[in-house]
Amino acid sequence: MKDIEESHARLKGIFNITVTPFTADGAIDKAGIARSVERVIGLGYDGLLIGGTYGEFPVMDAAERADLFRHVMDVVADRVPVMLCSADSDPRVVRDLTVLAGDLGGLPMVTAPYVSEITDEQIVAFFKDMAPLSKTGILVYNAPGIGITLSPDVLERLADTPGAVGIKQGDLSVAAIDRIANRLGGRLRLFCASDLAFLGPMMAGFDGISSTNSCALPELILDTYRALERGDAATARDLHKLWYDFRALARRHGQPQTTKAAMNLRGFDGGSVRLPLRDVPAEAKAEIAAVLKTLAGLPEAKLKLAA
Repeated sequence: MKDIEESHARLKGIFNITVTPFTADGAIDKAGIARSVERVIGLGYDGLLIGGTYGEFPVMDAAERADLFRHVMDVVADRVPVMLCSADSDPRVVRDLTVLAGDLGGLPMVTAPYVSEITDEQIVAFFKDMAPLSKTGILVYNAPGIGITLSPDVLERLADTPGAVGIKQGDLSVAAIDRIANRLGGRLRLFCASDLAFLGPMMAGFDGISSTNSCALPELILDTYRALERGDAATARDLHKLWYDFRALARRHGQPQTTKAAMNLRGFDGGSVRLPLRDVPAEAKAEIAAVLKTLAGLPEAKLKLAA
């Protein structure tokens, strides 16, 4: 993407939240992530999110993250739009990665600073400082799980920020989704940040979904989204129900650990996690394998297990 206008035009649909595969000794498996990128592009996903929370950016240093950005953007070659997470606890790192992400043709995804007792005024000022640094604009990530929950009031103020292209909304409370969809829809691109709340935000008028589970179940989740896209809510609901047991395991054993384990069981490039996360134990892998086997027996899921 070359500018803010192109970012806004292309930022819609279903985006795969691509996990970062690490080898057992902690190195980034570049060949593995390239294969993951090719898989989801080949299936018809609309875009990618690289180096996000489930991409384990907090356990990578700035140089590793920059290298990951460059590698993936070379692989993608502008075939689909790419969100590149430039969030960090150090604003200097955010600045550098935001500039780089825009220069590479990606859309930098920025969270609020991780500072206790920061005011709304300071949060808004931070985003206004970051937005002009990227020629493609920025995506505001409202990520309660890793930092500060941005209220609908703050998000409305950020909607007027030059360079703000969209919001990836992790606060999935009904009131917040309703207000954002009805007051910010059409002004910013709106993305749901969770596989759990797949259906509601899209029915309310969001522009897209970002999915971590799609690394492990790419066929099923793509079909679910396409059903929603064509207005077939009943089919989307029924397909979404099919992978409830997988979502339940992810809540119990953690993300991205569960998704990576499922990817490995399918012969995909999940790799390992980095400390402080730990790969799921053998008994959890057995539970995940059982869920995958059940899904593979359902024709509508379209899953094939590794031989």
